Amino acid sequence: MQGSLGEKIGQGAFSEAYGWVPGQVVKLFKAGVSHQLGRHEMRMIRAVLAAGLPVPEVFGEVTLDGRFGIVLQRLDGPSLWHLSRTGAVTFEQAGAIVAALAMAVHKTPAPPEIPSMREHMVVELRHDDGKIPKHIGTEILALIDRLSPGDGLCHCDLSPGNVIMTAEGPKLIDWTFAMRAPAAVDLGFLHVILSELAPEIADNPERPRATNAAAQSEYARLAGMSLEELTVAVKPYLPIVRTFVVLGNVVPSLQERLIQRIEAGLRSED
Repeated sequence: MQGSLGEKIGQGAFSEAYGWVPGQVVKLFKAGVSHQLGRHEMRMIRAVLAAGLPVPEVFGEVTLDGRFGIVLQRLDGPSLWHLSRTGAVTFEQAGAIVAALAMAVHKTPAPPEIPSMREHMVVELRHDDGKIPKHIGTEILALIDRLSPGDGLCHCDLSPGNVIMTAEGPKLIDWTFAMRAPAAVDLGFLHVILSELAPEIADNPERPRATNAAAQSEYARLAGMSLEELTVAVKPYLPIVRTFVVLGNVVPSLQERLIQRIEAGLRSED
């Protein structure tokens, strides 16, 4: 596609976002990230956009200096993370916005293009380079089979940094790890990201924890259940979520601690 790399407007664990042409951005995956991952996300975004979720439009793909990129609609507005960090929205407001988006995702039938949680885990374990002990991988697949998870739609990174507050309302970006799984998996990811990972790198560790607490509480209210019931439903999936996080090498300094928590969680399931 025709365009030129403009100003850098954001970055994540696997990619960076740059201006492209007016009204468009390019999500450029970092060197060494498989082109298959980028093409997978293109399919995911197109599928959930067709399903009616508030996501950016996909215009095409590019390759720049060997790096794969997705050309997307530019969403004008700050991220929910930025608004929360500056105090423009409270922790409770941020959590409520995340919970409402989560509920919208979970009420949307999963398009057939979305891989199941087990399919996703098998692929991740196949490309593991020793980050997870083999016995954990075997036990995690057995746990998935034992739980017999459903086929709901999950985003798997519903953090405030992936919510863009536009004039038309909040939009959800970064669908790299979308999968078919029960809602409890998304809420498990939210808990691990905001309560275990983000506090290690945030300027104010209490902000992500408070946002998670507000989001979980509001989601429980929207679902018509108690927070205690929601917490019980999420707990069995936490070893699976933490395994995905370790395999993704999201916060390398926490790998050992996460593996300890995975093993403790697996023992509690015995």
